[in-house]
Amino acid sequence: MQVRVKRITYEAETVNSYELVRPCGGDLPRFTAGGHIDLHLPNGLIRSYSLTNDQRERHRYVIAVNKDAASRGGSAFIHERVRVGDIVTLSQPRNNFALHENADNSILIAGGIGITPLLSMIRRLEALGRPWRLVYAARNRLAAAFLDEVNALRSKAQSNVQIDFDDERSGRVFDLPDVVRRAPLGAHLYCCGPLPMLEAFKRATADRSVDRVHVEYFQADAAIEGGFDVRLARSNRTVPVEAGKTILNALLDAGTAVNYSCMDGICGTCETRVLDGVPDHRDHFLSKDEQAANKTIMICCSGAKSRTLVLDL
Repeated sequence: MQVRVKRITYEAETVNSYELVRPCGGDLPRFTAGGHIDLHLPNGLIRSYSLTNDQRERHRYVIAVNKDAASRGGSAFIHERVRVGDIVTLSQPRNNFALHENADNSILIAGGIGITPLLSMIRRLEALGRPWRLVYAARNRLAAAFLDEVNALRSKAQSNVQIDFDDERSGRVFDLPDVVRRAPLGAHLYCCGPLPMLEAFKRATADRSVDRVHVEYFQADAAIEGGFDVRLARSNRTVPVEAGKTILNALLDAGTAVNYSCMDGICGTCETRVLDGVPDHRDHFLSKDEQAANKTIMICCSGAKSRTLVLDL
């Protein structure tokens, strides 16, 4: 669907928020807290962004975009090229990070731009009158998006909000395990942030019930170990995947035309059928059951556990 950029707002030193509305007015499709949309850019890329606003709002979507210093054309394009009044193309809302609305306690842990889906969750929990706690970590105050809003939440409910900045800890490390230890045993825990935080969160919650631990990734931990071959069944070619490269990189370097977009294992554009071999799944698009079936692979980020992987290419 197409929407118009109604408003662009500065949220932090590298973060802008974008308010998106129907070009001719009217309601947008419903979404739920923790959900996201895929933004289809004119340069052919697809990027996923969490919806930050209240799910009861039907007249708008609000997303936030962090301009990544290593941007491959997604966030940089949006910051530099997208302007108020522009028409942009979106997917329907989807949700891989759904809020459990009836939980006795919800512990929300954000790192940097990871605050975006959690703000939507807090709005929903507030509307339902359910208990919640937010822990928000960032490099410094200038890098913390939506800090005014988070401070307003802290003013309203001081004990519910903990803000932690790297440059104000006097060299101490953010104690994520302690946050998890203090969480009630029956609580649902949510974490969204950079990969090191998510890995630390998974370690800290290893002894918790898996149905109460929820993680949202913005990118995959790509398999770049290499050391295997990809055989292309339709073109009868074999392409070696060397250390430091993904399957996608190796195929492109070999002159093979393949579909791809986000390169982060999120959008699903590069999904490719597996004919033989065992994939090393690293994506956040396929379900656990789909990954276990080993019928398809996201070649932008996943690798191989077998010496050869045969793909329908």
